[in-house]
Amino acid sequence: MDTSPVVLVTGALSGIGRATAVAFAKDQARVVVSGRRIDAGEKLAEELRSFGAEAEFVAADVRCEDQVQALVQRVLERFGRLDIAVNSAGFEGEPTPVVDQTVERYNAVFDANVLGTLLSMKHELRVMSAQGSGSIVNVSSTMGIRGAARNSMYVASKHAVEGLTKSAALEVAASGVRVNAVAPGPIQTEMLDRITGTQEGKAAMLASVPMKRAGTVDEIAQAILFVASQKASFMTGEVLRVNGGRTAA
Repeated sequence: MDTSPVVLVTGALSGIGRATAVAFAKDQARVVVSGRRIDAGEKLAEELRSFGAEAEFVAADVRCEDQVQALVQRVLERFGRLDIAVNSAGFEGEPTPVVDQTVERYNAVFDANVLGTLLSMKHELRVMSAQGSGSIVNVSSTMGIRGAARNSMYVASKHAVEGLTKSAALEVAASGVRVNAVAPGPIQTEMLDRITGTQEGKAAMLASVPMKRAGTVDEIAQAILFVASQKASFMTGEVLRVNGGRTAA
């Protein structure tokens, strides 16, 4: 019987989600990756299989409950269980002052980051609680405990992700299921380039990092693998901050 863990990664087609899926595949986990772009998803699944891992892509939009439910059901149909779920899907929105925020901008960010995390956990936890084991890792941000001018919607959404993480962890702590989050600081991704806008803006952000550099997606992926693993078996309801010392002061 194959005892390698079954892993689901949402938001797996770019950035941290993609690096995490690759890291699990290299560890010979059985991996289901999800996102909205079918061509990119199938290409990623093929790459994961090149590492010797069993892998499958399932198209899903985490904002739509029927698609999330079908995604988790497909994991069960393929592998019979779900051991680890990494909820990485997210959207930063457009930098906007609070006085110019709109309902549409709020919905765009909160539907992706908060509703998507909630719906993913809802269906992942139903499976994990029934089997009496499992580990969920949500992807938060340094902005989950700080403010940022012109980024109120993204900041508020990541505060909410951390609140959801802690609340869910308390609900299932006695069932053998753990729920945690990893909160990256500035990481070299396309999102970082969009948020900072210019090379000058990016340089100013990195100057605020005590280690004086951006992190890499591989560094965050390794943190996620640790939190998800039995090496962190007594950790639940926690947020691991991986940000080069940015929140130490």
